[in-house]
Amino acid sequence: MKQFLIALFFLSTLQISSQNKIIYSDVAQDLLQNIIDKKSYDKEVQILSESTLTDLVDELQTDQQKIAFWVNIYNAFIQISLTENPSEYKNRGAFFGQERVKIAGELLSFDDIEHGIIRKSRMKISLGYLRKWFRPKWERKLRIDGKIDWRIHFALNCGAKSCPPVAVYSAENLDKEFDFMTTEYLKEQTTFDTATKTAKTVALMSWFRGDFGGKSGACKILKKYRIVPKEPKKLNFKSYDWTLLLGNFRTIPD
Repeated sequence: MKQFLIALFFLSTLQISSQNKIIYSDVAQDLLQNIIDKKSYDKEVQILSESTLTDLVDELQTDQQKIAFWVNIYNAFIQISLTENPSEYKNRGAFFGQERVKIAGELLSFDDIEHGIIRKSRMKISLGYLRKWFRPKWERKLRIDGKIDWRIHFALNCGAKSCPPVAVYSAENLDKEFDFMTTEYLKEQTTFDTATKTAKTVALMSWFRGDFGGKSGACKILKKYRIVPKEPKKLNFKSYDWTLLLGNFRTIPD
């Protein structure tokens, strides 16, 4: 009888522990959704601020989980930071480089999240070709493991008018969600001259051309996603409109 009671107590403890376990991916989604819905998000910010490196490493096992989580975090805190203090956008270099997002036991900058974690320790100004070799433990633990998914450039919103719209992403449907947002954004940003076979598209494909496989890779992407009818022979890039634009949200269809 004593052994039975001990076993019952142990199982009850495990069940309670399981019920109380925080799923940080859900918290990130709730944070961004509350911002979109104009609801309070203080609870989610606090939960994330109290997370540890071990918490996130244990939960975020796949690149899909990591990317969905960090894109939601990035987009949410861009909205929070620039809504609270839009004047910070006057010095964008300082804005993106300032450590401000408390998570995983660290204070992270937007550059840390984008270039360190999601882009696997790439140097910010290198056209996507150069990698940072000496990085802190938290970055090595949290960053993606595989190849850079170039579609992240059409999911991250940095607060500018030319940025892609903000949507809530999930690890389970990330490919479908990324493909939808990529297609919609590139259609809006790209023109094609059939006579000269020249495409003109968003500057993101130039700034991070290494992520896209160079200009030739970008041309293949435009054709693959049916943004243009033929693979371009020449590729030009539009000027980026850095006018501050918050609240540019979009719902991804089921």
